[in-house]
Amino acid sequence: MQISQATKFTLLLLSMVTVMSNVAIITSLPQLKNQFPDVAEMELYSRLMITLPSLSIAFLAPFLGLALQKVRRKVSVVVGLILFSLFGSAGLYLESIETLLLSRAFFGVAIAILMIVTTSLVGDYFSENRRHKYMGLQSAFTAVGGILFLIGGGMLSDIYWRYPFGIYLVGVLFIPFVLLFLVEPEKHEEVASTAEVNSSLLGIYFLAFVLMLIFYILPTQMPFLIIEKFGASGSLTGLIIAVAFVANAVGAISFAKLKEHFSFGMIYLIGLIIIGVGFILISLVDDVRFFFLTSPIMGFGGGILMTNVMAWMLSKSHHSKRVKSSGYITSAIFLGQFASPLVFHPVVASFGIQGFFAVVGVGLLVVVAVVMLFKKPLKL
Repeated sequence: MQISQATKFTLLLLSMVTVMSNVAIITSLPQLKNQFPDVAEMELYSRLMITLPSLSIAFLAPFLGLALQKVRRKVSVVVGLILFSLFGSAGLYLESIETLLLSRAFFGVAIAILMIVTTSLVGDYFSENRRHKYMGLQSAFTAVGGILFLIGGGMLSDIYWRYPFGIYLVGVLFIPFVLLFLVEPEKHEEVASTAEVNSSLLGIYFLAFVLMLIFYILPTQMPFLIIEKFGASGSLTGLIIAVAFVANAVGAISFAKLKEHFSFGMIYLIGLIIIGVGFILISLVDDVRFFFLTSPIMGFGGGILMTNVMAWMLSKSHHSKRVKSSGYITSAIFLGQFASPLVFHPVVASFGIQGFFAVVGVGLLVVVAVVMLFKKPLKL
């Protein structure tokens, strides 16, 4: 399908919006403990502020994927952007931690709609070879957007903890681009809309879940390590994580070249090795400045992995079921995001925030070593 540069740019903007749910407010999270001093388990609740949308998405995405097959892409995206701005910016005025958490749950619905539709449009607009190159560009563009939101959010959180929530209002600004430039693809769903999703995709969904379980340590644990242990400001913390997003973009762009030489499975293992090494190096940092060298390693590996699993899914998904398949992988990704702080909270409590990175890093390398021993039967 031939599309204009304006259509491609609009799709890139929408992809950038989805990652904002991950990074726009992370430098405000450590400050919530001071705003709600009487709330028990505030450490956990503050992390849930960033992952609770993921729970909504994980449960709703498969059903939304089925429902959105019957709705025009352009209409779905506009509704998603309106909900994105409405619930995302609710932190500007809501007073209690309960209502803040509830708004984040509704915010997840908007992210689910946007991610399902934009992922399926990538499959509709591009052939496989062009898709690999585009997805690298998409991940890079998303990372650049994440950098801007991280730095902006960090600066705003230094002024007042509520201000970063205002960043979500940018979703309204993207609606004119959608109305003018987004192209409706030819409809294929009627051909086989009742068919089951390819069973070979189940393993990819699981790997997407594992990827986010691990990679989401970056936004849910890193700010606490940098701010609480090293006393860094929100601006410096945002800048450090932004550097990791630069490396994330480079990793995403590198995917197309790696795919020329390695299978999807081997690229997944390569990404895990890189992230594992990054974790171990983070655990050894004794000066906050060294995070500018260690966190990008983790970001680079994450860029490779995220682009890899999305391209892997689209390569296996039939064109008539892309929206449905996109719903399932969206569910897996965001379930991993939600589960990340819950799964790793006991490890952090047992080993401390910095020792936690060492434990996870070593664990990843051990898992990769074991899988490599059996790589032939696993057909990696």
